[in-house]
Amino acid sequence: MADLRRYFDDIELGEEYVSPGRTVTEADVVIFAGLSGDYNVLHTDAEFMKQSIFGERIAHGLLGLAIQAGLFTRATQAYATLAFVGLRWKFKGPIKIGDTIRLRAKVIGKKETSKPDRGLVTVQRTVLNQRDEVVQEGETDLMVELRPRP
Repeated sequence: MADLRRYFDDIELGEEYVSPGRTVTEADVVIFAGLSGDYNVLHTDAEFMKQSIFGERIAHGLLGLAIQAGLFTRATQAYATLAFVGLRWKFKGPIKIGDTIRLRAKVIGKKETSKPDRGLVTVQRTVLNQRDEVVQEGETDLMVELRPRP
């Protein structure tokens, strides 16, 4: 079977990706509250949130971060990732139940490491809602395998 992963050697500086959309559902928010233990009223109390600046419940910021990670894998042929090693992230606006988010990503850095079998790839990521508003953005560092040498 062919190895379809993309190795450090295959990834080009400046590559850009756009993911398909993903609608954030009430089930996503409820399940994430259970997984994380974060039952803050922002996410769980519809009546309270009607009077808030948002006017309705919003998704957990970390749920948006997790969903964008999945969108990244849908936007790219799978990287030969060894580890997720760094994150610089900003939460710019709310993600509401029913919003459809997508990810725009660009490779902005590549460097070899002291280990001969891996390199570091830095990806700039922007999460947009259906109105093209930036709701989250930042950079991630991925440790990616070099193509195995015969």
